[in-house]
Amino acid sequence: MTVDYQTLPNGLRLALRRLTSPVEICGLAVDVGSRDESAGEEGLAHLVEHTIFKGTDRRRASDINRRMEAVGGELNAYTTEEETFVYAVAPRGNAARAIDLIADLIKNSRFPAREVDKEKEVVCDEIDSYLDTPGEGIFDDFEELVYEGSSLAHNILGSKTDVMRLDGSDCRRFLDRFYTPGHMAFFYQGDARRGAIERLVERHLGSLSNPETDRRRVTPAPCAPFAIRRSRGLHQAHCLTGARTGGLDSPLRLATELVTNILGGPGMNSLLNVELREKRGLVYNIDASTSLLSDTGLVTAYLGCDYADTDRCLALVGRVFDSLVRMPLTARRLAAAKKQYLGQLTVGSTNQESTALAMGRSVLRFGRVATFGELAARIESITADEVLAASEALRSEVCSSLVLC
Repeated sequence: MTVDYQTLPNGLRLALRRLTSPVEICGLAVDVGSRDESAGEEGLAHLVEHTIFKGTDRRRASDINRRMEAVGGELNAYTTEEETFVYAVAPRGNAARAIDLIADLIKNSRFPAREVDKEKEVVCDEIDSYLDTPGEGIFDDFEELVYEGSSLAHNILGSKTDVMRLDGSDCRRFLDRFYTPGHMAFFYQGDARRGAIERLVERHLGSLSNPETDRRRVTPAPCAPFAIRRSRGLHQAHCLTGARTGGLDSPLRLATELVTNILGGPGMNSLLNVELREKRGLVYNIDASTSLLSDTGLVTAYLGCDYADTDRCLALVGRVFDSLVRMPLTARRLAAAKKQYLGQLTVGSTNQESTALAMGRSVLRFGRVATFGELAARIESITADEVLAASEALRSEVCSSLVLC
């Protein structure tokens, strides 16, 4: 599927993919996240994402909610360490409605004090919810340790104390600083004509000014390996182990993602699943994942087990990690791993919402969207030496571990 690109005079980038579909997906990918918060602003990027829905110069919060829901669509947003997305999914024929609404949120949000205060309580409840889901919260705790001393160390949501000291003026200032054309990319996926979408975006977002923003992202310093256990009174132990790796700018990015898939991808034949669940029955769930940012990243393995089996499980994970260094993949195993990974990506490409968001992310990060054929060719070209180099970063002696029990 071809992606057309355009840049408006104010610097806003557009990526438009036309396809036959009963659904349209469009929105803004914004190059700002929790790592861009200054001291005292922890949690602000996420709070802005929540509160832009709470009223504009043209619409009350209830009107914003109804605008897309009236046609069976939805308006959504999320925040990461480096990105914020605001987007709409709607039945075909509603692009004008969606673009007008999203532009209104970006240009005219009022951040009324009463609504901001209510939403701060909602965010505090969200923070509390992670305390009841240690399998999710452990990832935030691990990043806090690995990235200690940097702006990546704090939780995307912030703490409840952080959130409660923020107000609408903080939200307005943050939005004005970062939600500018030079920091954003508009994406559209649906069957509307390119010219029609370009005219709509120009009409609603072409007047945005594009001031320069003084921002510098500092790559976190290396972290010495740690092994930490925290008592939470849980019924089982939640374990996370892993190490720093290169980021999205690394030449080993795809090799790292392939290694992660070999170790603990969704297939039941992943090395970790075979060793800890299928052979020994020590865990119900175990998987590996990558978290890649622009300049750094993490590869981790998560598992839940009986507390008495914690040491054994972590030792086995370390042994599996080391096996990819001790016994490099044969040509046959490497070919099989690539085939499986490409097959999984093919299946995933049928999710239209995911592909639209990935398009926005790619334009934001790389300036273009790789075709599936290009991606497949790059994966097929991964060598055994690259897999070995990516695996070296996960040797057990350089990995850290965190256990919540």
